[in-house]
Amino acid sequence: MVSPATKIFSEPAEATRASRGAIGAGTKTASISYRRSRGGVDAYVSAVSSATPMQIVEIERRGVMGSFIKDLSKRMEVPSSRIYTILGLPKATAEKKAAAGELVNGTGGQAAVGMIRLLGIAQEMVRNSTAVQAKGFDAAKWLGRWLEQPQPALGGRKAADLIDTPTGVEVVARLLGSIESGAYQ
Repeated sequence: MVSPATKIFSEPAEATRASRGAIGAGTKTASISYRRSRGGVDAYVSAVSSATPMQIVEIERRGVMGSFIKDLSKRMEVPSSRIYTILGLPKATAEKKAAAGELVNGTGGQAAVGMIRLLGIAQEMVRNSTAVQAKGFDAAKWLGRWLEQPQPALGGRKAADLIDTPTGVEVVARLLGSIESGAYQ
């Protein structure tokens, strides 16, 4: 069985895709785009979580919609100004991109992809759970709160303080995986 932490890099995307040109030597891939009208945040997280590695590379290079970041903050019940800080985005830039319908790229966009990955892992944990409490459990809201709590496994740091780097996202993803497996209590 593929772990939630590696699933993001192993399965083809099935949601909100449009055909796109070649990425490499004769290789075709599909673009994954955020659309509020097609399931919003959860549909986009699902599509990115099941994307191929080449699709992830494309998203990281292109960036994510500024409006997605604002919608993500609402979905996770984390103030947008805090999400911007977590992702390492200046508030004015993020707000401008969201209002103009533009992409947030560079390190802030890559951090947003990391946040998408973490939310995908949390949602997968809920889907895999056999606990009665998992039915109706809101993984996005839980993740929003969990990211802000000091974690003993992170030396007392908040997971939110690590997401602005790829290595930090990997550390947090492994911690989420250990929570699901029961290795971390």
